Amino acid sequence: MNASLNPLPLTTASAHPGVGQRLPTPFTLRQQLPLPGRLAAQVQADRQAIADILAGRDPRLLVVVGPCSLHCPQAALEYAQRLAPLARELSDRLLIVMRAYIEKPRTTVGWKGLAYDPHLDGSDDMLTGLTLSRELMLNILALGLPVATELLQPMAAGYFDDLLAWAAIGARTTESQIHREMASGLNLPVGFKNGTDGSTAIACDAIRSAAHGHRHFGLDAHGHPAIVRTEGNPGGHLVLRGGHRGPNYDRSSVMAARERLSKAGVCPRMVVDCSHANSGKDPARQPLVLEEVLAQRAAGERDVVGVMLESNLFEGSQPLSANLRYGVSITDACLGWDATASLLRQAAQG
Repeated sequence: MNASLNPLPLTTASAHPGVGQRLPTPFTLRQQLPLPGRLAAQVQADRQAIADILAGRDPRLLVVVGPCSLHCPQAALEYAQRLAPLARELSDRLLIVMRAYIEKPRTTVGWKGLAYDPHLDGSDDMLTGLTLSRELMLNILALGLPVATELLQPMAAGYFDDLLAWAAIGARTTESQIHREMASGLNLPVGFKNGTDGSTAIACDAIRSAAHGHRHFGLDAHGHPAIVRTEGNPGGHLVLRGGHRGPNYDRSSVMAARERLSKAGVCPRMVVDCSHANSGKDPARQPLVLEEVLAQRAAGERDVVGVMLESNLFEGSQPLSANLRYGVSITDACLGWDATASLLRQAAQG
């Protein structure tokens, strides 16, 4: 009888059907790939700059731009090497943050991102994926660029959240209590996307929830189950990404969103996602969305403080295959680099 109460062995996968290779703890990976002091200071400065934009203290436009997802570290780094000097050139008008998405939400099944399947072959070598992802983000930071990503799997966030200047919670997870609790413990601005139906009510609730402290089940830095205590995150804000009913970046949609945010007593400032439902997933329409945002700002709109753009070295997208074209997205279709650089310069002038 007592033998049945003995703890199960944890040293082999066979003891737990369905459990495979153990991963290093976030603490271990951070030790192996540390954030140097000068880059840590840079990350803090970038977070503060974004917070100042959200608070209305900095009139620049926040621009989160980059590939829909990173699948080729070499191409991602080349993109960053092109973006970095442009970000410096336009820094008086735009605060440019590189989109470095290493996790991808799937409606059903499909490639889940660099952190999950870095070899693009279904082998799901997550140890390599996490290592490559952190290493790549460090290299992007070393170029002087702030880094942004979507935080999808809370257990993965600790491997790289110290490198982020900004994070998004996606339309499918904004309603999740677990993601709201996670966001409440992050020391960086977090954008909550409106629901896939286009409604902003869920995002408003998420912003309020994340602003409060929580006690919740979680893992400590060493991978042990723990009671996690958070202080609350005052940097939550709304990201308008459209919905099943169509876009929501027009003036009337922005006014309706501001009214809801104000009634909820949360930050009224918003970021517009120029892709997804706002562009009908057509990258050629992203410039039109940006143009409308700039027109609203020129007319005195100060609560739309940022935009998101999906951009890669080359335009379009391609299915996952054994013969991939370099610098082309394998998830959502993107703008090419030349069009992106031109668009950012126009935005700075506007």
